[in-house]
Amino acid sequence: MADTLNIQDRTGEKNLVFRRMLVAMLLVCLMVIALVARLFYLQVVLHDHYVTKSTDNRVQVQPLTPTRGLIYDRNGVLLADNLPSHNLLLVMERVENLPDTLQQLRSLIEISEWEEERFETRLKRSRRPFQPVVLKEQLTETEIARIAANRYFLDGVEVDATLIRRYPYESTFAHVLGYVGKINESELRKIDSSLYAGTIQIGKNGLEKTYEQDLLGEPGARMVETNAKGRILRTLENEASKPGVDLKLYLDLELQQFAEKELEGRRGAIVAIDPKTGGILALTSNPSFNPNLFVTGISTEDYAVLRDSKDVPFLNRATRGLYPPASTIKMFLGLGALESGVTTWDYRVPDPGYYILPNDEDVRKRDWKEGGHKDFVTLSDAIIESCDTYFYDLAFRMKLENMNDALDKFGFGRDTTKDVHNVRKGINPNREWKKQRYGLSWFAGDSLNVGIGQGYILASPLQVAIATMTLVNEGQWKVASLVQDTSKKLKIQLEPNLPKSMALGNEHWQKMKDAMRGVVHSSKGTARGTGFDSPFQIAGKTGTAQVFSIAQDETYKAEDIEERLRDHAWFTGFAPFEDPEIVVTVFVENGEHGSAMGRIARRIMENWILREQK
Repeated sequence: MADTLNIQDRTGEKNLVFRRMLVAMLLVCLMVIALVARLFYLQVVLHDHYVTKSTDNRVQVQPLTPTRGLIYDRNGVLLADNLPSHNLLLVMERVENLPDTLQQLRSLIEISEWEEERFETRLKRSRRPFQPVVLKEQLTETEIARIAANRYFLDGVEVDATLIRRYPYESTFAHVLGYVGKINESELRKIDSSLYAGTIQIGKNGLEKTYEQDLLGEPGARMVETNAKGRILRTLENEASKPGVDLKLYLDLELQQFAEKELEGRRGAIVAIDPKTGGILALTSNPSFNPNLFVTGISTEDYAVLRDSKDVPFLNRATRGLYPPASTIKMFLGLGALESGVTTWDYRVPDPGYYILPNDEDVRKRDWKEGGHKDFVTLSDAIIESCDTYFYDLAFRMKLENMNDALDKFGFGRDTTKDVHNVRKGINPNREWKKQRYGLSWFAGDSLNVGIGQGYILASPLQVAIATMTLVNEGQWKVASLVQDTSKKLKIQLEPNLPKSMALGNEHWQKMKDAMRGVVHSSKGTARGTGFDSPFQIAGKTGTAQVFSIAQDETYKAEDIEERLRDHAWFTGFAPFEDPEIVVTVFVENGEHGSAMGRIARRIMENWILREQK
């Protein structure tokens, strides 16, 4: 027993235990020091960083969408306004299971396949964190109530109130106002994202696109505090958005509706302008479409119906439809010939009912009137009776360069408007144009065709109306415009590149206007039925444009020709004659008779002038 006790080294064991305790204590102290240091680092050194992250988790900055500017007609009638609408949104960062959430929503409200497809497309687009994605728009009150009753079970689902564009007169102003639609990928790359924060729509065409910067407004922002599920608890800060600028137009609702009714069942366009201001009073193209279909997104089926229609409702025939202007350009060529000294009012041309090109007897051009108008025709006669033979001779003697210059001074081949969207310039042909387009030289026969408004020359109804207005103002330009900007506060300030004015004495302008009055009120005028028993005198010019060529030995018979191959019909004019208040141009595809267009123009003039006199 004694030997066993002697073997034990109690002192050594104590030292060993002490050393182990010392090491353990040191380790504990080091761990405590490390923990304190880490706490110090997190709580003190990184205090600002984690305060910011904590704030970001509970505080969100939400953009406030500005109210889009309204659009009014000249009398203050609202043509484009904003209506409240409720949308169903999903915040993907808070949706735990998307398929289950969609299934729950389907059991509560109707969600079409097209809406789901559009939702999936939006999911693929780049977006900010926690930015909601629209699933369904324009919820009904019943749908809103169902979602609200089940909101506790729908994490990440929100119902948001917003404003959507509405066009109360639907197709009446579709081509003029245009419409707004969802911002696409191409537009996203071009726009200033800060200006469109909270906005998913942009002007697509028409005035909505031309004045997008003014109509848009400036977005605001609000800072809100949310709970763990993203529900808003309170608003911390609020910076109000700035609404867009309201636009007041020269357009007149009643006149526009009247013009639309006159074109019912026809494919064509009507343009009415105030020659004193250049303000466009009516700009109608038929057929048209309902722009409200595009505001929240048009379905594939509805779009296909419009796109594939043979009547092309998307085409604004007033501004983008290009047609041979026919005899409506004879006044402008006549004035150009007077300016260049090619003709005089007394110069007479023999009219046997045809014209033979002096240097090529094989080229024989027929007048529209078989047998001709009279033995000899003056410029005034040629305007009143629309004598082609006179203008064949005029074109040959005038030469292409002088014709091109004369038509240029009336705006042909140019965009002379201020704010009409996407106007086509038409074609005022010259030698270089034909060489580049067809690789061919210009021939004398080409000039003869242009001399009666056929051949290579093409113009829109708006261009013919502007040229007529310029004639009324005796060569002095008034810029055709839609928006009245008396305050000069608009960001968009557009000025067209106007041609130089024609240098002619007042007597020439007056004689041409007298000839145009003869078109309507003379017994030989091509629109003589238009002026019968009129309460005021009208001046104008008819035009009939061939859709296809007829051989020299053939006769045009409408009953033997398919409807869409019949002649186009024109009338352009102004009234009252002594102090013009309105210029009206009427064009109808395959309308055949310019005199019928004259009667339409007269009714439009009466609607405006007699209403103004009351």
